[in-house]
Amino acid sequence: MSTIKGKAFAITGAASGIGRATATQLASLGARLSLADANASLLEEVRAELAEVAGPENIHSKQVDVRDRAAVEGWIHEAADEFGQLDGAANLAGVIGKQQNIASIAEIDDDDWDFVIGVNIKGVLNSLRAQIPALKDGASVVNAASMAGIIGLPNSAAYVTSKHGVVGLTKTAAKELGSRHVRVNAVAPGPIETPLLETSIQRRGEKPTSYSMALPRQGQPNEVAALIVFLLGDESKFITGSVYQIDGGVVC
Repeated sequence: MSTIKGKAFAITGAASGIGRATATQLASLGARLSLADANASLLEEVRAELAEVAGPENIHSKQVDVRDRAAVEGWIHEAADEFGQLDGAANLAGVIGKQQNIASIAEIDDDDWDFVIGVNIKGVLNSLRAQIPALKDGASVVNAASMAGIIGLPNSAAYVTSKHGVVGLTKTAAKELGSRHVRVNAVAPGPIETPLLETSIQRRGEKPTSYSMALPRQGQPNEVAALIVFLLGDESKFITGSVYQIDGGVVC
């Protein structure tokens, strides 16, 4: 996609899974990237890898806990200082709690609820609040929702609630930023082969094909990344406020 070359993007959750795949694809297309993740060692690994592809001057990284508003704002200020105004952002940091697929609504504890809501909803809120003033008019933002942001799943109250919240933030931001021609969309992945899915499978005790998928396989991070890159590029300039399912036909 020629419309990506030279553009500046901020990415959360960039050290693994879908975030890493998205950063890799954007770097290969000539983007300038500011990467954030809570895992410092994995983040440095990604930064070094992408610096070889795109040049060290085009890859900036910072360890950030997205629950910390001041830390997120500091990161975005650094990104803007490095690259100028941003052409877009991909808010992909996300977690599942230790009680995912185990505890019902009646059983979930406050710590698990607060952790998941803190990263998955407040993290996106903090990212949007920091990014909006730094975005160019005509920029594009993509948030990570989930198929769990579209349907309910038993014993997953915190995660399901958090991802429904991401959908709400996405649609609200799209309405608020449309006058600047800033687009805000979300992707809603299903079972994608990531560390997060592996943890979920271990707790669930069954393979993701048990979700009654139309396509009997796990998705790959690069498949979701390709959708995110499309939404960040100029080819999707009339798309905003949308939630794109990429779930192998779970929700159909």
